Amino acid sequence: MRWNRVAVAALVLAGLQSAPGESRQGTIVPVHQRKYVMGTVFDIVAYGNSPERASAAIEKAFAEIARLDEVMSNFKPESDLSRLNRSAHFHVENVVPDLYRVVAESLPYSRMSAGKFDITVGPLSDLWKAALRGGPIPSASQLAKVEPCVGYTKIHMVPPSGIEFLSPCLQIDLGAIGKGYAVDRAVEILKAQGIRCALVNAGGSTIYGMGAPPGQAGWAVTLRDPSHRVGAEVSLHNSGVSTSEQTAPSLLESKRAGHIVDPRTGLPVDTRFAVSVLAENATAADALSTTLLLVGPEEGRRVVAKTSRTAAIWIAPEGRAITASSGPLISLQTTNTFTPGGSR
Repeated sequence: MRWNRVAVAALVLAGLQSAPGESRQGTIVPVHQRKYVMGTVFDIVAYGNSPERASAAIEKAFAEIARLDEVMSNFKPESDLSRLNRSAHFHVENVVPDLYRVVAESLPYSRMSAGKFDITVGPLSDLWKAALRGGPIPSASQLAKVEPCVGYTKIHMVPPSGIEFLSPCLQIDLGAIGKGYAVDRAVEILKAQGIRCALVNAGGSTIYGMGAPPGQAGWAVTLRDPSHRVGAEVSLHNSGVSTSEQTAPSLLESKRAGHIVDPRTGLPVDTRFAVSVLAENATAADALSTTLLLVGPEEGRRVVAKTSRTAAIWIAPEGRAITASSGPLISLQTTNTFTPGGSR
């Protein structure tokens, strides 16, 4: 997700070595590389007995992320997604496995949120993003015009590789799940290269920790806190975390605008929360953070309760925090929290 920042404590250590270095025999050392891809900065930290092998593994992981950008980007006209968006209207198009898989994986989040999470929301988002850039607020007639273009139920999946759009103007935008999917694929590449301890960080908003740094229980990650008072942290050990929040009103000419849009109303979601989700993989964390921002804490706690090995926290600018968990823990440095069955 975009428009939020997550501080990764582990990168402080990793930043001491940004390229392959020398290691004493038997010593596990971190290798850290950073690249701009998929419209954001990715950091990968990997531990290994051989800095050269760890560096080579990271390069292969970055190559996979770059390959997926050519698959999932809706900014590149020749990406697999862009071609699908041009040609799948009332016609089954066969797509590459990654594109089919990430579209299929998005649909359960649409169902669990009653359609609030929706990868077809792009036409609405484009109108509101124009408002963010200083343009006029979309009119009711403009919103009504793109309404037939939106709706996850208009995506027809035809196994094993076919996708059809049951709308003449539907467009898919994978911005709410694509980076998480890329992080998970990078982790798979690292594992295939023999890496057992690594951190993959997509722009500070979606992160996966594999294994744990030497002497640690996991990768320590400080979560986005707009109040600077809650101090929420997670320890990633074969798990991912992602954060979502609406565009800050103070940055906009119009307080009504925002980049995260509720497809059921056609309007930007009106929330001041930053939502962080801890899940078994980065794809789930990425999609769930947007889902829980859209549905809000009350419905979001029910979603978390039905989702295995997941935890979430909503943090408001004034310092109020609401938590939910079906297993994992989010550590807090404040008592100003609300949990199901608890008190504020």
